[in-house]
Amino acid sequence: MSDSPIRLSGTNLERAADHNQRVTLHAIRVNGPITKVDLARITGLTAPSIANITKRLAAEGMIKEAGQIRGGRGQPATKLALNKAACYALGVNIDRDHVTIVLVDFAGEVQALATRAIAFPKPEDVRDHYRACAAELVAQAGIDPALLVGVGVAMPDDFGLIDLPGRPADFSLWESADIAALVADPFRLPVFVENDAAAAAMGEQQLGHGLKAASFFYLLVSSGLGGGLVVEGNYIRGAQGRSGEIGFMSARDTGEQIQSLVSLSGLYRLMAAEGLTPEDLHRDGDAVSRVRRVWIDRAADQLVEPLLAISCLINPAAVIIGGRLPGGWIDDLVHALNTKLGAHRHHVPVLAPVIKARLAQEAPSVGAAILPFSHFLLPKSTALWKGAAER
Repeated sequence: MSDSPIRLSGTNLERAADHNQRVTLHAIRVNGPITKVDLARITGLTAPSIANITKRLAAEGMIKEAGQIRGGRGQPATKLALNKAACYALGVNIDRDHVTIVLVDFAGEVQALATRAIAFPKPEDVRDHYRACAAELVAQAGIDPALLVGVGVAMPDDFGLIDLPGRPADFSLWESADIAALVADPFRLPVFVENDAAAAAMGEQQLGHGLKAASFFYLLVSSGLGGGLVVEGNYIRGAQGRSGEIGFMSARDTGEQIQSLVSLSGLYRLMAAEGLTPEDLHRDGDAVSRVRRVWIDRAADQLVEPLLAISCLINPAAVIIGGRLPGGWIDDLVHALNTKLGAHRHHVPVLAPVIKARLAQEAPSVGAAILPFSHFLLPKSTALWKGAAER
């Protein structure tokens, strides 16, 4: 059992002021263009507090004026909007079949992208790809490197240990790799490392359906199968930081883990049996269509019981599916799951709908890029708690 205490401690004025600024900036980010009156209503802060905070944010270049509302009494109200170009971040997604790097602006919009398909990349492969592409992406987007606030890295937990099809014998060397060192050059930025499903869920929380659904379960279909749980706007890690590990559950009738079947690894294995390669995934043809139907049906069958349990135990507003499947495949999986889950609607209290993620294919890399923003600029659930050293 974890010995971490329940945190009920108070705060100080400096921490509260920082939290209020983060909340206000995020409210503008989500709802802008927005007036100060509406900001006060949304945040619960007083009008003078909002005036002071927005003045500081404007002076720091984080927000800008975006027109005025005319037609009412008195002075026209000025609308405020996020300055997308205020800062940027790099996101890196390392997986067993690719390495992807994205450059995003403060709104989370991808400004440049570089991806390399590589089976079971080694640490030096990631280092070389990042060094070759990072500065090029920044130059391609035409931004000042001084505006970069950090690098986020998203990769599966136990990356070098999980025995998925094709894993090299020496792949376990990843367990001792210094991830921050791989992305140290050329910019020497702060580095934040996160589980890929967690990063994807956080990205969806900040930029996708999470803006309207405060509680959801994120399902990431990649080389493996991961999950992320967001409750009331907070990512829930669990006692040992391993919540959402749906891929480790036992598959029906096979004795394998679900992620051995419901994943790109499982799909590629099925395609290989039909004489197809991973490159055929994005092509048309009878053989691809046949594999698509078989895999979608099998994946939905394997996921029904876990998703019923999630609906009953967690009661999320939605189950959101993203990953590196082509968009049409995700649509088919969503439809199949809703159909199969619908047959159980009379046996469970509430059935969470399954929907396609807004950040679908590049969710882990974009979610990774959001990590520096979350650390430095966006609200954190622990922002008002005293650290252990302060108690």
